[in-house]
Amino acid sequence: MDGVLVCVSVSHRTADFALLERLSASAATTDPTYGLSSVRGSVVVATCNRYESYLDVDDIPIMGEPPALTDLLSRLAERAGIDMDRMRASSRTMTGSRVAAHLFAVASGLDSVVVGEDEIAGQVRRALADAREAGTTTPALERAFQMASTTSRDVKNVTGINAAGRSMVRLALDLAESRLPAWDHVNVLLIGTGAYAGTTWTALRERGVDQIGVASPSGREHVFAQRDGVTPVGASARPVALAQADLVITSTRVRTLDVADLHRARAGVDRPLLVIDLGLPANVDKQVDTVPGVELLDLETISLHAPVAELDASAQAMDLVQQAAASFDRRSAEQSAGPTIAAYRGRVDQVLADELDRLAARGRLTEETERALRHFAGVLVHEPTTRVRRLAAEGRLPEVQDAIGTLYGLEVPPPPSGADGRYSSSDRAARSG
Repeated sequence: MDGVLVCVSVSHRTADFALLERLSASAATTDPTYGLSSVRGSVVVATCNRYESYLDVDDIPIMGEPPALTDLLSRLAERAGIDMDRMRASSRTMTGSRVAAHLFAVASGLDSVVVGEDEIAGQVRRALADAREAGTTTPALERAFQMASTTSRDVKNVTGINAAGRSMVRLALDLAESRLPAWDHVNVLLIGTGAYAGTTWTALRERGVDQIGVASPSGREHVFAQRDGVTPVGASARPVALAQADLVITSTRVRTLDVADLHRARAGVDRPLLVIDLGLPANVDKQVDTVPGVELLDLETISLHAPVAELDASAQAMDLVQQAAASFDRRSAEQSAGPTIAAYRGRVDQVLADELDRLAARGRLTEETERALRHFAGVLVHEPTTRVRRLAAEGRLPEVQDAIGTLYGLEVPPPPSGADGRYSSSDRAARSG
């Protein structure tokens, strides 16, 4: 029996940002699915407003949820320091066809704080790339995530839902505008050089900002500063940059700014400072707004001001997502018929080989006869295999397998765990070790 896709989703729709922050922090250390029994593979999508684990698992109970899903919820609850009941209440769990539909909606920006946001499609692609590097992808997960990227592009091209360049970054800057001088006079310090930094730089330049310094906890500021109009800010220069800044924007994976930093840097400075924290886990101590003249705008506050989506564009986009999910389910079902078709073809090939051997033994096998028999066998196989795929897509594969077993005495065994390129628990342990 093939595996099934399952998903545990904790997002801004189901949980507060404090819980998302704890889950995001744990994701940066180890894969929460590591060592779970029956898990063939996993991909983790962790962004500023969601934490999601997509699994390909062996077990498909007739009733209830797969044990791997229960085990994952328990492990996440332990890491977040909450009980299992709260973990369940703060998450959505999905299995089977619902997983692809949800993933496609996520990749298309339809499940984001800012509907149609720009960044999420890239984050989904990077999640798959990270899983590939860790050796935890499977063919089923690969197909789902690759089709998610295709669907995202289709939604963008057809509906124009993100034509305005929606993003958490742009929403944050819109909220910041009333608190700052004219953009061409704003002195900005970016802390972090990851994916958000590039989007932030673009959004700032569109607004006319030309005083941008960049600092990096990992020391990559010189690489990022090759962009036009960006000044690298090393560790020794950071206090001066904090003193001169009107706006600080952080987007890293670590705590990078605390009260002591700002007290030292802002001593004797009477100009106001706005700090925007786009990181998860939080990059900035929430107490920094106790420093005189400093105001903090974090993800939780930004999300409260997310605009209502345009209904027509969202409806059209969701239609495309549902169509893509249905296509994915149909293709997956058709592929599940592969072992059955292979068994049937194998029986026909064996009958053909026996007949060719019989003719050869009698001296009656000619090139023309062999060509005719092989053509006949191909024609004989074509229609049944086409019907098998269609019936599998309709959920009737068990009927087909029973019929073939009755007619030809064939038994189609389920693929073993780890088959078709999938990684079993022991495979993953070997790779991780």
